Amino acid sequence: MKWEGQRRSDNVEDRRAGGGGGGFRLGGGGIGIGTIVIALVAGWIFGINPLTLLGMFGGAGPAPVAEQRAPAQAPPANDAAAAFVSTVLADTEDVWTAVLRRGNAQYQPARLVLFRGAVRSACGTGQSAMGPFYCPGDGKVYIDLGFFDTLRSRMGAPGDFAQAYVIAHEVAHHVQNQLGITGKVDALRGRVSEVQMNQLSVRVELQADCMSGVWAHHSQKGKGWLEQGDIEEGLNAAAQIGDDTLQRRTQGTVVPESFTHGSSAQRVSWFKRGLQSGNLGQCDTFEGRL
Repeated sequence: MKWEGQRRSDNVEDRRAGGGGGGFRLGGGGIGIGTIVIALVAGWIFGINPLTLLGMFGGAGPAPVAEQRAPAQAPPANDAAAAFVSTVLADTEDVWTAVLRRGNAQYQPARLVLFRGAVRSACGTGQSAMGPFYCPGDGKVYIDLGFFDTLRSRMGAPGDFAQAYVIAHEVAHHVQNQLGITGKVDALRGRVSEVQMNQLSVRVELQADCMSGVWAHHSQKGKGWLEQGDIEEGLNAAAQIGDDTLQRRTQGTVVPESFTHGSSAQRVSWFKRGLQSGNLGQCDTFEGRL
């Protein structure tokens, strides 16, 4: 990606110096360590907040905590990794402002929080092991930049566009939240079975993949900053984090009814649908078969 010299977003908070404090604090509800591990694996890559997944599995989930009130600090100007994140975030702002305006809606940009180790959010205390997550409670994306090293070295998904895809996917959850999709799905929690909730989660995640493709379509059309091999990096990232691939890697077997994000083939397919069409209307994963 030819990202250097592009506009950087001001909506980045750097909390890496102070950390988030505290451990993984759970509320009541009898959630055992096995469930915690499942939730972390399910939500580890490009997903909804694992704290929310714990709520799906165990009922009460983690107790909400107050958002960190320390003054927001911008990342250092000479921090290349933070500059990349800020640049990609700025482009998501430009794209989604234009896309939603065409639908007579106004986009309110997400804030992105850089942290190290642990972080307090309106959804609870997040940890680096969870990977990037979006918290609907405060409208913020949380990322420990060390995750990008894991993405490259352990998940087999190197490249700057693979990293951009991570950011775009989390921002897509913010778009879903603004469009009311997140609230409608969350309202069904406790009213449907665990398997049905998992199926809804898959549809939410695949829609975010499609929205990531919509962003990539308009981003390239507007900036032409993608280079040869960039799209392949994004498709590879989508394939590497499918539920079937992750389950095969971590437990040796595939259990489709436990999927929360979709198979590798589904994730690639929906990302490509958004990428090729650039049409948000093509991202309705809640109707018909996936």
